[in-house]
Amino acid sequence: MDDVERSPGRYAWLVAAIVGLMLITDAVAGNQREELLVDAVRLALSRSIHDPRPPQMRLTSETERLEWQRWFDVMSRRLHSRMPDAMVRGEFLQTVWYEARRAGLEPALVLGLIQVESGFRKYAISSVGARGYMQVMPFWTRVIGDGSPSKLFQLQANLRYGCSVLRMYVDMERGDLFLALGRYNGSRGRPDYPNAVRAAWKRWEHT
Repeated sequence: MDDVERSPGRYAWLVAAIVGLMLITDAVAGNQREELLVDAVRLALSRSIHDPRPPQMRLTSETERLEWQRWFDVMSRRLHSRMPDAMVRGEFLQTVWYEARRAGLEPALVLGLIQVESGFRKYAISSVGARGYMQVMPFWTRVIGDGSPSKLFQLQANLRYGCSVLRMYVDMERGDLFLALGRYNGSRGRPDYPNAVRAAWKRWEHT
């Protein structure tokens, strides 16, 4: 689990931008808080969100291919009761793998967070309007997206937003996942949510 707490090189732009981050709480929007970001952070996140590349596997060796296939097979069996349709399940797992690794996060962590947030329901909406698998608040589409909240019901868009925001919080909290998860949930410093995600994360680990 500790690997997620080290910022990957490909996200160096975000680590650097965090240094100048102004954590001015603008409004409480349900689980996640809308925060005023300095331009460098907002622009970096926006570029990440608007990257048009599809979630295609880039497996450069036989070892990576076998690792992916073993992970996929195990996760597919575990997820079968929640997502009976093989095509839907396959697309979901491929996108989780791609978006999690793209953001320097463990796929098992993202699966655990999704379990806690939405119970793997694509069209879940919270009482305060958070949407989709990772329960992303619509204000993020205005802050770093194109202002289209309906996109949060699209698989890749929802995971792209959720993973990018969580990665930002991990870097903001200097690798402290407990505080980062609390910030994602709008309950920074309180143990219930981080503990729930960590427990779910363990259930989705593949060894």
